[in-house]
Amino acid sequence: MWDPQAYLARRDERARPFHDLVARVHAESPRAVVDLGCGPGNLTRLLARRWPTASLRALDSSPEMVAAAREAGIDAQLGDVTTWRPAPDVDVVVCNAVLHWVPGHADLLRRWVRSLPAGAWLAMQVPANFDAPSHTAARRLADDPRWRDRIGDLLLGPDAVLDAAGYAELLAGAGCEVDAWETTYLHRLDGPEPVLEWMVGTALRPVRSALDDADWSTFRAELAPRLAQAYPPRPDGTTWLPFRRVFAVAVTR
Repeated sequence: MWDPQAYLARRDERARPFHDLVARVHAESPRAVVDLGCGPGNLTRLLARRWPTASLRALDSSPEMVAAAREAGIDAQLGDVTTWRPAPDVDVVVCNAVLHWVPGHADLLRRWVRSLPAGAWLAMQVPANFDAPSHTAARRLADDPRWRDRIGDLLLGPDAVLDAAGYAELLAGAGCEVDAWETTYLHRLDGPEPVLEWMVGTALRPVRSALDDADWSTFRAELAPRLAQAYPPRPDGTTWLPFRRVFAVAVTR
């Protein structure tokens, strides 16, 4: 389950990589633009503004996110990116902060490239901070004997994604022109337990789904001081959260 409100709590920080990704897509008059993993639709609207004459299609595997997108005026459809196939008129595919959840997504990218028309654009972005103190602390706690059987293998590790060179080589090997890069954003977070609240919206979602309310409260209470130690507040009460992301924009030949 996804909680659209928890995800949108830091919408500005979460939207910035999307803007940076789409800025590198130079399609002029695409026939159809697809947002794979559209979430609550707040960023899908930007694609409609960027390419107003294109047919806009949005897909997400979460019923909660699809419902939120539809409430926002996006005609989102429930679907799985692993089974999605591009229609012949699809000239732009945007997949923002999705593929880290998909094991073996390298093969998925190759399949999409083979199915897209010549000159189509494929833009993807994934978080790459799984070796950061935040995720390391969460995995260590999940590996505690009290939690291991239920959530020990639910949290993603560094092998969930490739680095920029890995995606560049993959997409170039599939016959694309590729622009790949990495960025570490430094988010300035405020509020109580800001890093924990950030993680609740995304990385800790599988843990929340696996635990009942009482156990989830206990897990949160045990993780919070570990995160506070790793990310101490500044004198003004705010907290810096470094967040590394990997981007790739490919054009099919």
